[in-house]
Amino acid sequence: MKRVMFVCKNNSRRSQMAEGFARQLGRENISVTSAGLEASYIDPLTVEVMSEVGVDISSQKSKPLSDFHPEDYDAVISLCGCGVNLPESWIFREVFQDWQLEDPQGQSIETFRQVRSQIKKRVEQLIQSLKNEKNNV
Repeated sequence: MKRVMFVCKNNSRRSQMAEGFARQLGRENISVTSAGLEASYIDPLTVEVMSEVGVDISSQKSKPLSDFHPEDYDAVISLCGCGVNLPESWIFREVFQDWQLEDPQGQSIETFRQVRSQIKKRVEQLIQSLKNEKNNV
């Protein structure tokens, strides 16, 4: 089972969405965590837009990346372009991707929904690529 870390600046919106989708869509193939360069809170609009598509993230918490060890993860995904701010040990994992998605903070609920759709699509692609990688070993 591949271990995936989703990282964002505050672990409030994008990384929380990614964690929720990955838990639901990849539960057979990956274990997943999300964290922020700093811990914050989960934006209530994030919880709302995820519940619209049947993903309950209400029990997820915002966590600082400093609580985790890079060697515990096979894949590290930055959702905000914060990859440049990560220590090298996080970037040099088996898989590292920097998705650079828009932060919906302070935007309309429609923007949250658009970001949610982009994240779902990318999480699906990530799960598939990790599954294919596992099958090719």
